[in-house]
Parts: sequence; structure tokens; C-alpha cells
Amino acid sequence: MELWVWGDDGTSRVKALLRKVLTHHIINTIVYSIIYMRIAKSFTIESEVSEYVDHTKGEQSASERVNALLRRAMLQEKYERIEAEAKEFFAAVGEKERKETRAFQAGTVRTFTRD
Repeated sequence: MELWVWGDDGTSRVKALLRKVLTHHIINTIVYSIIYMRIAKSFTIESEVSEYVDHTKGEQSASERVNALLRRAMLQEKYERIEAEAKEFFAAVGEKERKETRAFQAGTVRTFTRD
């Protein structure tokens, strides 16, 4: 493989190859950022929402503030879904399971007091 040929011009070949690889990586990163990280879309928002964004954006752009608010809303919805799933899961526990759990806990306490 030419990469490992060392000699008068071996190091220059390695440097040239590294330069090409790094340049390719940087270009791919920029293209990825442009295409996948930010997508320009237009949405219609209510005037009340627009006013709120304008009043609360501070040093940020309105777009950055809207993105931050949307991220918070997404997290809030996620937590609400998780909470609903947890309520459903724990509501499914019947009286039999509760008795078994209490018996197990009582046995565990007896074991700890004995030791």
C-alpha cells in the first residue's frame, strides 16, 4: 500500500492523503449540517405567539427562540406520555399482586431483623 511507503516523498504522500481525507470530512460535515440539521419551513402562527416570541427572545433570533420552545414542548409531551404509561402500568396491579408484595416485604424485614 502506498500509504506506508516512507522515503524521500513518502511523508508528502501521507500528508497529501490526510489533507484529502480531512477536506472530504469537512465538506461532508458542512453538507450534512445544511441538509439535515436545519430545514427551512414556513408555518403560520398566531399573532399572540409571535408577540410572545418577540418579547422573550432576548439576544436570540426569533427562529432560535421558536426552536427552543418547540423542543421544550416536545419534551413535555414525551414526559406526559411516559407518565400516562406509568399510570396504566401500575394501575394494572391487582389485589393478589399487592398481597404478594406485602408478604415479600414482611419476609424481607424479618430476614434483616434476624441477621
